[in-house]
Formats: sequence, structure tokens, C-alpha cells
Amino acid sequence: MRTVEVLLDEAAELAVREAWRRLADAGLPSQARHRSPTNSPHLTLAACPELTAPIRWELAEVAAALPLPVRFTGVVRFERPTSVLAWALELDSALAELHRRVWEAVASDSPPTALKPFHAPARWSPHITLGRTRRPGAFAGRWVPDLLPAPPLSVRLTTLRSYDTETGTLEALEPRP
Repeated sequence: MRTVEVLLDEAAELAVREAWRRLADAGLPSQARHRSPTNSPHLTLAACPELTAPIRWELAEVAAALPLPVRFTGVVRFERPTSVLAWALELDSALAELHRRVWEAVASDSPPTALKPFHAPARWSPHITLGRTRRPGAFAGRWVPDLLPAPPLSVRLTTLRSYDTETGTLEALEPRP
């Protein structure tokens, strides 16, 4: 699979990494424990089996729309089938449009059954993962959000990229010249 992700500005990345560190220091699941050099705070927009030429063409147009300002709205937890603790992002019209364009790009040249339904525009919940585990309820304690620093007030989504889950490689998705 190939993900389509967008990276955060430097200040937001540092704040997320601080949240990762605090979770790890408290003995909780944290993305800080994911030691791969490809691990960085990001917002996943979609995933598809491959980035074909038509998909790449559309994503180059999406990349030209960056940077995009967004706002964190607070802590969110998911249980699907993994437990996830994250900072949620406000799904304003600009972020919704960016996501819609990415979804339409990957859907335009991918088998529908290969797409993750939770990335579909009607179901997508924009968030930056702080910790993830297969242990149900790992973040259920009311004290967990108190461990975290406050998310930054202003954030910019800066760079579109793709991660290849088979090879473990990253690729920046640049705008067309």
C-alpha cells in the first residue's frame, strides 16, 4: 500500500514529538517508540495500492495547494481495532477540500475494494496520532490527556508525501513545475 500524507510545520512537529515523549515517559504506548527514520508526525489523507500516473498527476495539483493552515481541536481516542490517542484537527472547508481532492485522486485509478473506508470523506476524522496499540482501552484513563502539552494554536500542513508500506520508503509528492 501507498499512503498519502501531509507533514506539519516545524513548530507543530516539535509539539507532537513532545507529546510522544511524555506518553513514552509515562510508560504508555507512544509513536516515540517507533524508531524508524521514516516516522514523523503526519496527517494521513488516504491509502491506495499504488501511485499510478493518473493519481500522481492529480496529487501534484493537490501539493500546489500547500501550505494550508489548520487548527487542533483537542484530544481524541479511537478504538478500531487498535487503541489510538491523537490530537484532532478541525475539519474546516479548506481541509475538507484538500482531503476530497486526495480521495478522488486515489479513487480515480484504484480498485474500490482496495481503499480504506475510514479514509472516505464521509468517515474521515483528521488527526495526528500520538500513541497506538493493539491493547483495547489503553488510553481510557481520564488522567492521560493531562500528560500532554497543549497543542499549538496555529499549524500549517506543509508537504505532501507518500509512504510505501512494502519497501518502507518515503517519497515527497511535489507540485508540477
